[in-house]
This record gives sequence, structure tokens and C-alpha cells, in this order.
Amino acid sequence: MTDLGLLSILPNVSRETEARLRHFAELVKKWTPRINLVSKSSVDHLWERHILDSAQLYALAPSGPGHWVDLGSGGGFPGIVVSILATDAGWGGKVTLVESDQRKVVFLRTAARELSLDVNILADRSESIPQLNATVLSARALAPLVDLIPIAAPHLATGAVAIFPKGRNALEEIERARSDWRFDLDITPSKTDPEAQILKLTRITRA
Repeated sequence: MTDLGLLSILPNVSRETEARLRHFAELVKKWTPRINLVSKSSVDHLWERHILDSAQLYALAPSGPGHWVDLGSGGGFPGIVVSILATDAGWGGKVTLVESDQRKVVFLRTAARELSLDVNILADRSESIPQLNATVLSARALAPLVDLIPIAAPHLATGAVAIFPKGRNALEEIERARSDWRFDLDITPSKTDPEAQILKLTRITRA
């Protein structure tokens, strides 16, 4: 039976997609004791805290093929979740994950192989790789917005959208970032955390 939490975010998700997501969750639980993919306190709430939290980013992205880039992919949130959802929806785009921690890169490649995902994984720092020309770019818990935008901006194609989940200090981060950057902004309340917001930035330029 399809998870109601997932249905509230993606109403048309299939049982096969949910099964794939649960397989990924089990992989994260198996590997976390060795390389700390997620915090110990969140392992027992992995589905709500990480899977659903990542799924809602996918739900907010523009439809149609493109290039989704996830910076600082860590344990695969949201990158692997996005790849699962995009693959099963027949999205037809490209997904690139960027992660500098070599142990986590091994996990991401293992997960991609076990889940039969066609995803590009770059083992390097976001600041050190060539421009990726992303149409959608995500980063979850990578850096404060004022530090995140200069990392992300070089990788954005014209007309791209950047999607960043932020916690209770979101408005403060926005105010600080606007001192150096101009951008159009949409704010969506998180469906998984009452204190969190999801920021969608477009038309990012230096102030």
C-alpha cells in the first residue's frame, strides 16, 4: 500500500516507486553506522526526515526534461531520491550528484547501481568542477544562503531554478544574501517540518 505521506507530496506516485524509495532507505540505514550518512537521531525517522523531505523538492521543480544538479549530495538527499522519482516518472532529463567525501561517493555509486539509476556522480568539491549548466539545482544543508549562492550560481543555466530547503533562520539568511545578490524568490512552507521553508530562487545576479 502506498505511503500516505508520499501521496500528499506526489499524488500520482506508484507502488513501484515507493518500493524503490524504501529500498534506498534500507541502504542508508545499512551504511550509516559505518560512514554517518545521516545523524543517529534521524535514522529511526528516515522516511519522514529525509525521503519525504527530498520528495517535496522534486515536486516543486519545473516539469519537463532538463539537467538536475545536486550539490553536496551526502547520503543521497535529495539527489538519489530525485533520480528515483525522475526515472520512474519517465522524466527524460539528466541528474548529476556532486560530493567531495570519497566514502559517501562510494555509497552513492553503490546505491545508483543497486537501484538501476542512470545518474552522474562527481567526486569533487562544487567549487572545483567545471560549470554544469543546470536547469534545476538543489543543495540541502550545504551552507548558509549567503555562502551557497556563489557556489551554485556558476552552475546555473539561463532561466534555471535553484531549490534550497532552509530551517527556522530562513528569513535571516535571505536578508543577508540580498546584500550581495539579487534574485526572484518563492517561499513554500515545508510539508515535513513546521519550522522549515523551501526557497526557490531564479534570475540570480550580483547586487
